[in-house]
Amino acid sequence: MIGVAAFAALLPEFRAQWQLSNTEAGWISGVFFAGYVAAVPFLVGLTDHLDARRIYLVSCAITAAASFLFAAFAAGFWSALFARAVAGVGLAGTYMPGLKALSERIEGAHQSRAVAFYTSSFGLGIALSFLLSGEVGTRIGWRAAFVLAGLCAVAALLIAHTVLEPRGGGRPFVLRLPDFRPVVKRPEVLGYCTAYAVHNWELFALRSWVVAFLGFVVERHAGSGSPVSPTIVATVMTLVGMPASVLGNELALRIGRRRAVTWVMSISAAAAAVVGFSSFLPPMAVAVLLCAYAIAVNGDSAALTAGLLQVAPSQHRGAAMALYSSCGFVGAFLGPLVFGMALDLGAPKPALAWGLAFVSLGAAVALGPVALALTARRSPC
Repeated sequence: MIGVAAFAALLPEFRAQWQLSNTEAGWISGVFFAGYVAAVPFLVGLTDHLDARRIYLVSCAITAAASFLFAAFAAGFWSALFARAVAGVGLAGTYMPGLKALSERIEGAHQSRAVAFYTSSFGLGIALSFLLSGEVGTRIGWRAAFVLAGLCAVAALLIAHTVLEPRGGGRPFVLRLPDFRPVVKRPEVLGYCTAYAVHNWELFALRSWVVAFLGFVVERHAGSGSPVSPTIVATVMTLVGMPASVLGNELALRIGRRRAVTWVMSISAAAAAVVGFSSFLPPMAVAVLLCAYAIAVNGDSAALTAGLLQVAPSQHRGAAMALYSSCGFVGAFLGPLVFGMALDLGAPKPALAWGLAFVSLGAAVALGPVALALTARRSPC
């Protein structure tokens, strides 16, 4: 995961060095998730036929190669776009296949909590990505940051090869996309897929642009002696999302999954507008608001994923996870891109532009409770 936020952590440097528009920066941020979406139906669908461990190991190698490719050849918009798309393919073969490998090895009452901790470890990886990429990029250079990310992916391959026991079984392998028909006929699955799409729209747009936003706030208050470091704040934001995700799932277990997710998403939608128009505040105050916002943004993550696993037919769980992941990362692709477009549209008034860009996040995530409400009578989860 160390390479996931490397571009976002160093976005202000890339915008200046390569003279990128906000829309172009949004494309590079978003294409990572477009690569994910293009590959995830095939790679996750294969977990119904092959041991997910095998797919995970190969995808770690792809992740490492993408980081090394960026370090060696990225020199502008198109080369960076290609390397980040390949990195997205690597994530497609590690995130959900890793979850499948875990869920196949843990059964019963512990599975929901295991899923919650696995999902929150995604956030830990991104937090370390912000921290290490920002620090290494500042001290040694951005190419060194991507080399480090590639080495970490190699380490992940070796760890997984050691700790995951191979498993046989599964149906005979057929080279085809998963059959989505049995899962798209279940409204409760579609409800969770839609909610996950808008969740990722908000989450990954925030992660893609938070360093640039804080850089704008710090620059606006230049001379105030602010100690705020944008990459450190981004790291803290991601870290506070980990317990928020786990606690959100615990809340869902107590009051009901749909009710908990609806509360969290509604709070998050309101908080987005508050944060977006907060750039007039001192940088430290903005940093605190962003951390509080991150708690709301992450509070529904594990609850959504665990909910999908509960409503998905067991014999088609791989296909359901592939659909869920595809929908989620279509949102992850669109979020950073639309955010960048909003910034360019409001460029003459940057403070207003940032506010409207954050409002776009709130408007997107507000659709999540609507999607869940439309399926509320058809499933108890």
